[in-house]
Amino acid sequence: MKIVILTPAIGDTWASGRWQEVMARMQAPLEAAGATVEARSWTETGSLTGASLVLPLLVWGYHQTDEAWLDQVDTWVEAGVRLGNPASVLRWNTDKLYLDRLARHGAPVVPTHFEDRLDEASLLNATAAFGSDKLVLKPQISGGAWRTIRWSPGQPFDAGPSGRAMIQPYLPSIETEGEVSLLYFGGRFSHAIRKRPQPGDFRVQPEYDGIITAHQPDGDEMEAAEQILAAVEEDLLYARVDLVRGLDGKPALIELELIEPDLYLGYDPDAPARFAAAVKSLL
Repeated sequence: MKIVILTPAIGDTWASGRWQEVMARMQAPLEAAGATVEARSWTETGSLTGASLVLPLLVWGYHQTDEAWLDQVDTWVEAGVRLGNPASVLRWNTDKLYLDRLARHGAPVVPTHFEDRLDEASLLNATAAFGSDKLVLKPQISGGAWRTIRWSPGQPFDAGPSGRAMIQPYLPSIETEGEVSLLYFGGRFSHAIRKRPQPGDFRVQPEYDGIITAHQPDGDEMEAAEQILAAVEEDLLYARVDLVRGLDGKPALIELELIEPDLYLGYDPDAPARFAAAVKSLL
């Protein structure tokens, strides 16, 4: 079986760096399970019809050219390419408006306002609605904390989103407890990690030197993750559920990663084999 893992666009300096080491952690267990694994840039895929399965697990940076990304997904569908998570999932998971959709299906989600463009009025309205004078501003299509800032009344917000945006309350728990990520393969829980920011920061990503450790999920975290995944209608090969503690102390979804999540396979000794088994069962 031939598996293609899609990688960042050639020449994309934003996504350069550590994707090669993440690729190696995914490639090794797949090859141990008998697969041939090839890396190929998502922007220069050529014909993928000879692949048994295509995994867009390293298309980091796609959010900066989201229209080209969605066009490429359509091209793969037309060519009959078999994708790890369905094309429908890749489409709707591109835009974080999906948080509103999941919330309407009963999933616990961080309160979020969506705006076509930020202005002072929309920000002040959010502070009143959330009961918080500290907000987080993000692009609606984003990744890796790109153009994501903290904001309080009286501060500029020009370093934040320049187009369609989302506004969330700033959650102090991110500084103390951080963000918890639960990983699922083939619909089954595999392992979890905790990501904490550096002192004074709120960004937990490795690119900002986030402190990452293995984590044993609490009961309410498992329950929240199951509720969130139950709100997804399609079958998923892989999923990463990113949770934070809200102002009420309860776990809530900050992001559901179904396109190109780091699976953090190095934080549980059995996770690589679970990942490979889920992929193999799909074939």
